[in-house]
Amino acid sequence: MARSRSRLSAGTLVLDCEGLVKWCAADQRVTALVREAQDNDFRVVVSALTPIEAQDVRTTADRLRWHLSRLRIEPVSEEISMAAVELLRAQGLHGHKYAIDAVVAATALSSAKPVVILTSDEDDMTKLCGKAVRVVPV
Repeated sequence: MARSRSRLSAGTLVLDCEGLVKWCAADQRVTALVREAQDNDFRVVVSALTPIEAQDVRTTADRLRWHLSRLRIEPVSEEISMAAVELLRAQGLHGHKYAIDAVVAATALSSAKPVVILTSDEDDMTKLCGKAVRVVPV
């Protein structure tokens, strides 16, 4: 039996902090989106900064590690760092407040297309990524 084509096709699903936290908390919607992405050969990724931002006493270290083992943690390379700086400059934003969002956006923009990002910062991510990334609020 052939698998029906879903809303997602091969590309990348990026989880920001809230996406990762909700996935760790077994949020039904986020879990379904991650499962759909994996079923459709999407790479599921986070920036190396995201687990740091997601650290919360409500999520056990073992649970966070287990979930992280099921996705790819993208490093913050010099290229990603400089791309994040350029995104901030282009939008007139200060790194003190938007640094992690800019790194996540730069990670998304450098990922295999199409790219979907699960985020609680819909406005910021839309501003930083433009139309190159589909922003899904969680």
